[in-house]
Amino acid sequence: MSEGPAYTEYHPRWYRTRMSTWWWLGRWSYRLFILREVSSVFVAWSVVYLLLVVRAVSQGKPFPDWASNPFVLLLNLISLLFVVFHAVTWFNLAPKAMVVRLRGKRVPGTWIAASNYLSWALASALVAWVLMGR
Repeated sequence: MSEGPAYTEYHPRWYRTRMSTWWWLGRWSYRLFILREVSSVFVAWSVVYLLLVVRAVSQGKPFPDWASNPFVLLLNLISLLFVVFHAVTWFNLAPKAMVVRLRGKRVPGTWIAASNYLSWALASALVAWVLMGR
């Protein structure tokens, strides 16, 4: 009867190169990746801010005074830039994340990205039209 391997108290360690905390500074594409991840914090702030404004308006209250604070205005401007960056990177990623077939043929990625941008432009035009009072 054969016995299994002998028990050893020590387990061999595999060689793993050490990864710096600042690995993402090595390439421009890595920096964009990290910026996209950070942008989700600003997207979340935009949602919270919008919900606070909608709640104030629905309760008939005036626009919150703290919203005119220069810090909040700067935060909202930075958030706008990050939200646009987030949307653009998402629209450019969509053709890689999904395969759309039309009549058995794959739809080119540029068509998928273009349809996203077109939808964004139409939704923005509709919102602007409603806000401007038709």
